[in-house]
Amino acid sequence: MTSTQESPEGPYLDLPTRFATLRGHELSYVDTGSGSTILFIHGLLGSHDSWTHLVDRLDTDHRVVIPDLFGHGASAKPVGDYSLGSHAAILRDLIDRLGIAKVTLVGHSLGGGIAMQFCYLFPERVEALVLVATGGLGRTVSPLLRSATLPGAELVLPVIASTWVRERVELVGKAARGLGWRPSPDASAAWKGFTSLSDGESRRAFLATTRGVIDPGGQTVSARGQLLRAEQLRTLVIWGTRDRMIPVGHAQRAHEVFPRARVVLFEGAGHFPHLEQPDRFAGVLEEFLHH
Repeated sequence: MTSTQESPEGPYLDLPTRFATLRGHELSYVDTGSGSTILFIHGLLGSHDSWTHLVDRLDTDHRVVIPDLFGHGASAKPVGDYSLGSHAAILRDLIDRLGIAKVTLVGHSLGGGIAMQFCYLFPERVEALVLVATGGLGRTVSPLLRSATLPGAELVLPVIASTWVRERVELVGKAARGLGWRPSPDASAAWKGFTSLSDGESRRAFLATTRGVIDPGGQTVSARGQLLRAEQLRTLVIWGTRDRMIPVGHAQRAHEVFPRARVVLFEGAGHFPHLEQPDRFAGVLEEFLHH
């Protein structure tokens, strides 16, 4: 039984998390519902919290599995390989542990890149694919993420993510809210991810993950030409038209990889359309899953 609580960003589900020891480290995940399995993959600096608001809509007819990737959330943050392939292999190990043969993958941002890598490595385990503001379809990415790959970023991040800085930013935000300003779900999610960088292990994992897919010029990993069976894979692509992290123009490039993909644009949404327009997102996802 799940309960609904309130956070500054709105209602969320307080779901029990489980842990699996995979390759010697603890991976945190949510596993609820029954039926065909949906495996949700969050983005950089995210966690399973990114998806929990969808569970009540989906776990009646589906088994819903939502892990915290290594380096994120309550999962371990070991020194090691944070490449797309390593993340994908860990997710394969997780569904093996859970006795799941095939999944529908839903990946956001970095999670979309991991989902496509999963399709490349383990195509026989994939039922369908949903990409949300995904990486891996073009070079362009936010200057903020590119800056994390510059020399010296590991010295700058502890300063800008320090408690002193965060407390002052939060004071400004509190004053602004007192004047009627309300942060968008997009901004709230980005801030929540940023605050996790106050932890040294999280910073190390963030830098390793970012530098595995981005350099100072932009994204370094592309799905184009890599997925040989992509034309056979049922694919849905969702993007916000005001995405400032990965431009919406990449959405149309999805057809270069997945010729039969359905592309749905969320007018006015940013990089987190599943948080900004949750009802529409859930409806589009449910329609895709049932056809």
